[in-house]
Amino acid sequence: MEQVVGTILAGIAIYATLCFIWYIIMVIADWKIFTKAGEAGWKSLIPILNTYVVFKISWKGSMFWIMLLTMAGGSICTSMAGENGGALSIVGIILTIVGLLITLIDVHKLSKSFGHGIGFTLGLLFLNPLFTLILAFGSSKYIGPEGKGAGFNE
Repeated sequence: MEQVVGTILAGIAIYATLCFIWYIIMVIADWKIFTKAGEAGWKSLIPILNTYVVFKISWKGSMFWIMLLTMAGGSICTSMAGENGGALSIVGIILTIVGLLITLIDVHKLSKSFGHGIGFTLGLLFLNPLFTLILAFGSSKYIGPEGKGAGFNE
C-alpha cells in the first residue's frame, strides 16, 4: 500500500512540475508578445492583467471589461436560477455565450494585429500553446490593433 501511495505522489509531483514548466514557457511567450506590441512584459505575470493586455493590444481594453461582466453575469444568473432554471437560467446562458463570442472575436483580432488571417486565428483557437509560441518567437510583427497600424485603443 505504501508503495502505491508513493507512486501516486511521485506521479502527481511530476505532473505538477511539468504544468509549472509549461506555465513558465507560456508566460515567457506572452512576455515576448507584449514587448512586440509595446507593452511591458512583466504584465504577463499577473493573471487578469495579462488577459486585459491581450484585449488592449488586439482590440480595445474596454472590451475586456464587457467580456468579464458578461461571463460573471452569466455565471451568477445561472447559479441563482438553481435547479428550476427558468428565465434567469436562459439569461445566464445568453450572457455566457456573448462573453465567449467576445473572446473569439478578440482571438481573431489578435491574429490580425500581428498581420495574420483566419488560418492563424484557427491555430490560436485549436492549438493555442503552439501558435502562441509561433506568435512570440516567430517573425510576426505587431502592426496595431486589428492590423490597422501602430497605437493602442482604450
